[in-house]
Amino acid sequence: MGALSDRRSWATRPRELLRSVAELGSGLGTSLLALGALVLLVVVAVTAVVGVGLLLAPTVLRVVRWTADRERTRLARWGTDVPGPGPLPAGLRPALADASLRRDVRWLVVHATWGLLVGLVGVALPLFAVRDATFPLWWWLAPRGEASAALWFWVIESWGEALLVALSAVGWAVLTVLLTPTLARLQSRPGRALLPPPPGTDLPLRIAELTATRAAALDAHATELRRIERSLHDGTQNPLVAANVLIGAARRQLGDDRSAADDLLEQAQTSVERALGELRTTIRGILPPVLSDRGLEGAIAGLAATSGVPTAVDVSATRCPASVEASAYYMVAEALTNVSRHSGARQATVTVRSIDGHLDVRVTDDGHGGASETPGSGLAGIRRRIEAHDGSFEVSSPAAGPTTLHAWLPCGS
Repeated sequence: MGALSDRRSWATRPRELLRSVAELGSGLGTSLLALGALVLLVVVAVTAVVGVGLLLAPTVLRVVRWTADRERTRLARWGTDVPGPGPLPAGLRPALADASLRRDVRWLVVHATWGLLVGLVGVALPLFAVRDATFPLWWWLAPRGEASAALWFWVIESWGEALLVALSAVGWAVLTVLLTPTLARLQSRPGRALLPPPPGTDLPLRIAELTATRAAALDAHATELRRIERSLHDGTQNPLVAANVLIGAARRQLGDDRSAADDLLEQAQTSVERALGELRTTIRGILPPVLSDRGLEGAIAGLAATSGVPTAVDVSATRCPASVEASAYYMVAEALTNVSRHSGARQATVTVRSIDGHLDVRVTDDGHGGASETPGSGLAGIRRRIEAHDGSFEVSSPAAGPTTLHAWLPCGS
């Protein structure tokens, strides 16, 4: 039994070695991103002294968070998940005071230096082994006096020296086998220590929030199914039943009164057309076709064009999953309906942006304000839709206005 387990262990070692090399390669990629972000952060910090960098500070902080999120994704791919924080707080001061962002910056400094060095060493070892092992196959193609081994000061001028280089590949291979797994762990350790939420974070509370949003998503799904069922029962079924009755009556009249049969068939046709209209309306309520036909920008432009209040639209967003775009669309539709009916506004603005893998949606109007999120209201329905995607939804509507609805929806990384 022991011999069998030893054979299995040896059989899996090449796979584990390749996995460690790939992990170090991916870590080298994120360390280069971290180095670029660190340089940008230093430049902005230095120029902030004269005021210029303050304009770029919010952008560079988002770059830091985006880079840290790339490392969280990488660590999850090669091991256990690393839970990430929520979106950055709005405003420069709250963002700088955010404990998670400060931990991201500490990780950035370590990964851009230590992580880069470890990644270079970890990737270079197997490359040197392959280079020296194949050295006798190509060294003679190089101009005389210019062929060198991985130890660059050793210039190769004979076949004997070339064969010695090939033997040195064994040493590089041994170092690769011995050091690569350890280097991969050393490279990932700062990320696993610094990128999770701070120790004071209430993870049980976060789990409870996620559980609540998932429950809300299931409840919203059940509510939507009931709505579709009512629409089909009350809107589509009745005209079809009426058409069926009329067609049966028309068949009985065909032999006795042909004109009466024609009238009945005309009524049946009208009922069927009405049922088709109701069915199309129900289908549009499930997922608006305009989203797939024209995208989110075109769909929102269509809502603005039919709004009772002049509405400016500024959409600059990448495509997101259909369910996310549908939630954003319904939020804008509900918001513009409320603006037209209740706000007394003269104008409204819809802004949609893609930021850090999220969809940022804002609807603002200059009305009298005072919008409240009461249970069962349209705003409560928007919140359920947004939080079902693990997003966030905020309503700002002071008594004198203006009113701003802000949604933050994960769009995929």
